[in-house]
Amino acid sequence: MKYFGLVWAGLWRKKTRTVFTMISIVIAFLLFGLLQGINQGFGNALANLDVNRLYVSARTSMTDGMPISYLTRIRNVPGVGAVSMWAYFGGYYQDARKPVPAFATDAVELFKVYKEIKIKPEYIEAMARTRTGVLLSEALAAQYGWNVGDRIPIGTSIWTNKAGSNTWEFDVVGTFDASAYGAGFPAFYLNWSYFDEARQFGTGDVHYYIVSVDDPKQADRVSREIDAMFANSSVETRTQTEYALAQSQLKQLGDINFIANAIVGAVLFTLLFLTANTMMQSVRERTSELAVLKTLGYSDTKVLVLVLIEALLLCLFAAALGIALAALVFESPALQKLFGNFSMPAVVAAMGAGIAVLVAFVSGFPPAWRARQLNIVDALAGR
Repeated sequence: MKYFGLVWAGLWRKKTRTVFTMISIVIAFLLFGLLQGINQGFGNALANLDVNRLYVSARTSMTDGMPISYLTRIRNVPGVGAVSMWAYFGGYYQDARKPVPAFATDAVELFKVYKEIKIKPEYIEAMARTRTGVLLSEALAAQYGWNVGDRIPIGTSIWTNKAGSNTWEFDVVGTFDASAYGAGFPAFYLNWSYFDEARQFGTGDVHYYIVSVDDPKQADRVSREIDAMFANSSVETRTQTEYALAQSQLKQLGDINFIANAIVGAVLFTLLFLTANTMMQSVRERTSELAVLKTLGYSDTKVLVLVLIEALLLCLFAAALGIALAALVFESPALQKLFGNFSMPAVVAAMGAGIAVLVAFVSGFPPAWRARQLNIVDALAGR
């Protein structure tokens, strides 16, 4: 610590240059924290997906319908525990810009498949008794101020009911806690039987069958048997694990991992040259000062270490600020709404610290080595 004042004075010798260099490093590590945080977060979410659940969709497209008659046949496959379905409703409340993630389903069976969802048994019973009933996530109910017993109008850009209207009215019969699945989980369920009877077209079709298997080791076998069962039918199926389905949906957005790494790599590569240039200029401007230090008894190695510490202090301080800002962004309402409880993983901060040290060493070693090799007479003579 007794040399800290010397290092600090050298770092702030040119205040404007140091400030702009720090701002560049802060922005670079803010970007690193955001991209790698999202990337790592998706990876952690995929790793935690349930291996007991399978999703059956039409082989041609996830949006193509499958006959409801498949339900009984899937349920009879050995190893299948429970089966429910999703039919996409495409709802919105009051304004098409306020989408509601609404799905028609068999709620009794659905909550057997999604065992992590917390719901009172009386709400499930009320749903079975009420044709126009709906179950809402607690988060969605709080967002719109809906309560059990309310009658709410939900519009849809897809389905017209037999009354010729695109506005459907539903009765709220209960709420559930789906926080275990994050903010993107479907949060509005209506009775599939009512939906199927009331719609003008598409009768008898669903978009997904969700299957729970008794033994996760049998998931591959059950998947093959389901697909083989419908291999020559009018609508062939594709059965995937929850992990495989999530991966395929992410790939529709592109290779998130490659995009994040490519952007971060380009930014850090540029940052390396910027930091190296800053350190090189700093050492060049202090040639005579470093020679004086050697004259006063500082060894060549000690001068080298002082310059390296200066580069390390610059990079670590700015990188820590950038990572801290990224962590704060993850706590913002916008990202919390999009990803749910999605804090920046600690591994990203550790990666950022490692990269900052690497950048500091690579950019600081050449000028530090130059400072070590300084000849006192030549340096003081300005040669």
